[in-house]
Amino acid sequence: MKQQIIELGGGKSYDWANDRICVKTNCDCTDGRLTMVEDTLKPGFHLAWHYHKKMTEIFYILDGEATFNFKDETVVASSGMTITIPPNVTHEVISEKGARLITIFSPGGFENYLEQMANMTEEQFADEALIRRLGEEYDIWVV
Repeated sequence: MKQQIIELGGGKSYDWANDRICVKTNCDCTDGRLTMVEDTLKPGFHLAWHYHKKMTEIFYILDGEATFNFKDETVVASSGMTITIPPNVTHEVISEKGARLITIFSPGGFENYLEQMANMTEEQFADEALIRRLGEEYDIWVV
């Protein structure tokens, strides 16, 4: 393993209609322990209810606001706040006006999911069963 240096504005980026994700640390340089991304949630962002069986997610809000809904609580997270979601906690994320955050996924490998999604055709994106299978392969369980 070797150190990884990502300059300002660097990192592999993925741009979707409601989200732009830039990988800042991949699992190759952390022995699979984590992946870290800079995530720009565009206005109207919505990540549907889901959970992870093995993955922990840590969100650090840089700018803007994001609403994290849990079964028993709603948190409006703003600049400087950290939200840590352990495995098996069902959640959704909404950002009406947009937000920018750092997200850490542990264990790592989330960048591989992003890469597979980026290479899908429109027809594949429309295939709900395929999207569900791909999500489950990367520990994303939609409810």
